[in-house]
Amino acid sequence: MEVNLVSARGLKNNEFWGGGIDPYVLIQYRGQERKSSTIRAGQGSKPEWNEKFTFKIEYPSVDGQYKLILKLMDHDTFSSDDYLGEATIYLKEFLEVGLENGRAEIHPKKYSVVGSDQCYCGEIQVGVTFTPKKATHDVEEEYGGWKESDDY
Repeated sequence: MEVNLVSARGLKNNEFWGGGIDPYVLIQYRGQERKSSTIRAGQGSKPEWNEKFTFKIEYPSVDGQYKLILKLMDHDTFSSDDYLGEATIYLKEFLEVGLENGRAEIHPKKYSVVGSDQCYCGEIQVGVTFTPKKATHDVEEEYGGWKESDDY
């Protein structure tokens, strides 16, 4: 699955001394995590990333959880990074369509970013593409008790 992180808008500036925010995004899917580049102050309230990230998909999963979590963070040099909010994209039906049709795509669209107080605090624009890999079986041949594999 490929995630296309495009941009964000309306992010709240939580810096007390008037400095701008330096946002980045932690993209999480089932124990996998990717981190975007950090956008420096001045562009922080309207960051543009245009970055792509790849995730491994296993379907069906044991717990049936198929959500992509986008955590927006503010990079701080002298203290721990601040949580700005997050957006969640539920992917179960999307993955089912991809498996059935051989491909599924969500063109970049806007998702609401919700803060820790459950209030709207901006939006993030993301696209997702899923192309299932064909199941490949390893071809193994036995030669006099030895197995020879074409995995190199």
